[in-house]
Amino acid sequence: MEQHIHQALLEAAPQLFGCTITEEHIQFQQTRKDVEGDLTLVVFPFVKLLRCSPQEAGEKIKTWIEAHITGVSHCVAINGFLNIVFTNDYWLKQLNQIQQTPMYGFAEPASKPTVMVEYASPNTNKPLHLGHLRNIFLGASVAEILKAVGHKVVRTQVINDRGIHICKSMLAWEKFSPVNDKGERETPVNTGLKGDKLVGKYYVEFDKALQKEAKEIIANWLSGNFSDTPEAIKDAVLNFQKAKDGKDEKAQAAIDDKIKELAKNQTAILQEAKDMLVRWEARDPQVYLLWTTMNGWVYEGFDATYSQMGVSFDKLYYESDTFLLGKDQVMEGLKRGVFYQKSDGSVWIDLSADGLDEKLVLRSDGTAVYMTQDIGTAIDRFKDFPDLHGMVYTVGNEQDYHFKVLFLILQKLGYAWAKNCFHLSYGMVDLPSGKMKSREGTVVDADDLMEEVIDKAKTMTQERGHLEGLSNLEREQLYTQIGLGGLKYYLLKVDPKKRMLFNPEESIDLTGNTGPFLQYTHARICTLLEKANYASETLIETAPLQAEEKEIIKQLALFESTLNEAAKVYSPALLANYTYELVKLYNTFYQSVKIVIEPNHEVRQLRLALSASVKQVLAQSLNLLGVEAPTRM
Repeated sequence: MEQHIHQALLEAAPQLFGCTITEEHIQFQQTRKDVEGDLTLVVFPFVKLLRCSPQEAGEKIKTWIEAHITGVSHCVAINGFLNIVFTNDYWLKQLNQIQQTPMYGFAEPASKPTVMVEYASPNTNKPLHLGHLRNIFLGASVAEILKAVGHKVVRTQVINDRGIHICKSMLAWEKFSPVNDKGERETPVNTGLKGDKLVGKYYVEFDKALQKEAKEIIANWLSGNFSDTPEAIKDAVLNFQKAKDGKDEKAQAAIDDKIKELAKNQTAILQEAKDMLVRWEARDPQVYLLWTTMNGWVYEGFDATYSQMGVSFDKLYYESDTFLLGKDQVMEGLKRGVFYQKSDGSVWIDLSADGLDEKLVLRSDGTAVYMTQDIGTAIDRFKDFPDLHGMVYTVGNEQDYHFKVLFLILQKLGYAWAKNCFHLSYGMVDLPSGKMKSREGTVVDADDLMEEVIDKAKTMTQERGHLEGLSNLEREQLYTQIGLGGLKYYLLKVDPKKRMLFNPEESIDLTGNTGPFLQYTHARICTLLEKANYASETLIETAPLQAEEKEIIKQLALFESTLNEAAKVYSPALLANYTYELVKLYNTFYQSVKIVIEPNHEVRQLRLALSASVKQVLAQSLNLLGVEAPTRM
């Protein structure tokens, strides 16, 4: 209706205003809750054209709309705003359209350009944790939303399977893994431990050994023992210690941290890890075999976790394959003057004219940095998928600057598609106890968290009852649906840009803005429609509409525009909170009227149709968020 009125005003402008008008003149907004109306037109832009007061301008437009726009009951002009009231017939037609459209609100599949969405992108030195969950659920939901509005979507991830952090786990496993009576070190098979957890265990073990060795080195330095310490490091430590004099506690702690870093860099175990990285890059057979073996353990663990999450990918990229891809692009850009070379041989780009700074793209020894890798990977993806229009990178906000630089470099290299690349930046997830730290083993493991919320959902559901007639398998499936649904919704309902505090207890609550609350409403409507033996093809020709019923239809009618806005700004939170508002409206309605036992057949059919439409849109919304919609709870 908004588009219809918009177009009608443009066409009628010479008659109505005595001149043509532009798109900017016509401004609509949602009508305030405390006044009558279904849509509000802002009148102020027309006052100058009509050479009258805002109230007089509103009255003139009101008269024209009431006479020419079918579906409008009447209008109310108030202080520069025109509140437009639609007829009951209009809203009934809206309800019928929703019922008759199985994929209501969705666009024609593949009617828009292909978009690649990157998410997950874990390191192979540790299992997935709570921070990964926000990333994965966010990326997976955005992929579904983009698909729903018509895009062809390619889901991908870059697996960070190389670097010093990987070598730390490998070295720790070699040094600290116990040997059993068969002469075997620990493996997922002989320990029963998931591969990603086993490797993560040794990443923590490496850090423990590193901290212990560094502590011993610092103790020697404090006692004046600097044997085997380079003169430059010795001088730095002594200068730091002198600098602590007269400083406050916070400043002294900062200096101590600098000394700790110096000590860590002097440890034998870190040097061993660096040596292992050099051997890996040289394709040393023994190191490479260990690398492929331990990565294989991790991949099996990741696959099990992804399966539990209900997420998947269309294409995988591995950092071990991609880290050199950008070197040729950098050398080509150097010839063209996009980059410049310093006297030490390193290659840089100067982005100061664009409000950024200078950025290293190739080290003096010719090795690639992360930026080089990402340049090559982006270009390689467009070669793999020639119809690709743009990319969405789901990465935490600590990388905001990195992606500004990456997209700008790609543009300067001449890739027009770089303007269609978007960094889906999101805030970190905190716990009541504070930040998580992988190397210290203080993260919330993704598998453990999913198991916890499923167990909590099981306890809650069993306490409530209503499980009669369900087999044990169906009950277990229901607990999983509720637990994971609550977890996903909790992480998605917050604007991605905001940092958030996670509380597992709240995530599975049956009241408030939670996944289980929405799931329960869906299950309640399923039971209601089954009890009424309702046929969804029933058309509602005439029926009186109460205010609550009209508000629900109005909310249902907003689904398509909300979905498109969520796709435009890459925010599942918009869809989540739209759905919560819909469910609140429906539950108020459900509690205040008769439905199945309503004696008036016409009214009963209307309310059943309304319930069926809420169920339909609710299920579609939940699915786009990756949340299953149970039929019983």
